[in-house]
Amino acid sequence: MFRIVPAFLIAAVSAAAIAQAPANPPVRLRGTVERIDRTHLIVKINTGQSMNVTLADNFVVIGIAKARLADIGSGKFIGTTTVGERDGALVALEVHIFPENMRGTGEGHYDWDLRPNSKMTNANVAKVTSMGKDRVLTVQYKGGEKKVLVPEKAAIVSFRPVDRSELKPGVKVFVNAQRQPDGNLTAARVNVGLHGQVPPM
Repeated sequence: MFRIVPAFLIAAVSAAAIAQAPANPPVRLRGTVERIDRTHLIVKINTGQSMNVTLADNFVVIGIAKARLADIGSGKFIGTTTVGERDGALVALEVHIFPENMRGTGEGHYDWDLRPNSKMTNANVAKVTSMGKDRVLTVQYKGGEKKVLVPEKAAIVSFRPVDRSELKPGVKVFVNAQRQPDGNLTAARVNVGLHGQVPPM
């Protein structure tokens, strides 16, 4: 009995420590592909620095194409970057429309680094209301709900899996990379702008 209690306490403390340990934050790269060699990618980010990324053996490429405000409908799973509020709704800079096979990607509401005080909300569109040329979306995610005002001028794009051949020198990309203990960056997915589209996020 005396051996069981300490073991249980140690396990409980260990579990609490794991729960409180900060997750390895992503390194978000926005820029242009300089070179790709199989699973080794070099991206010149918008600040002018070249960054090396090791891609997973099974990495996927997601194409980002221009879409329309009218393409955002009830039941769609979207992501939206917002800054500030207006009339109780978050104000969108952009909206990303995900295909059904990417439903649940990055679900939730959290801080983002596109601009100071920006947020990212990935959620299901429960309702769309017209407000002149703008739209107000009621979006729902696990544990929460938000209203998002999408101005007519907001960037609207759609996501879809594409062939790896779309990842080539000169294309604009957004990479959500992870910093490894040895300092190297790795990624399992690369978002590529199609037909000159710059990934807005």
